[in-house]
Amino acid sequence: MKKLMMICAIVCAGVIYANAQQNGGRMGGTPAEKTQKMVDMLAQKLKLSDAQKVQVDTIFSKQNAAMMKMRGDGTGDRTEMREKMTALRDESDKKINAVLTDDQKIAYKAWQDERKAAMEQRRKDNN
Repeated sequence: MKKLMMICAIVCAGVIYANAQQNGGRMGGTPAEKTQKMVDMLAQKLKLSDAQKVQVDTIFSKQNAAMMKMRGDGTGDRTEMREKMTALRDESDKKINAVLTDDQKIAYKAWQDERKAAMEQRRKDNN
């Protein structure tokens, strides 16, 4: 029985390790993959033109680079970092809204509201 439990533990550890390696140790992929996933999703939801896709990709790429730099510094306190990241996201939202048509802006706002509600629900479920 002890041998069986030990074998199960080793197999589980191996599966977890292999899965982590598959994603490069990151949940959800690399920053570039996350950016592309976000652009693709918005392109589908908002029916972005090719030019808009390029602009949105650039905005998200710059935002991700700035956030990675903030995380890499890691010197500030969490509250200060959260405020800076919130300001950065707000700035990115303004830039994205500048690229969108009026109908797309409405759809983008609705999508943001859906995401916010889903996030709050997950937070509530985890507590």
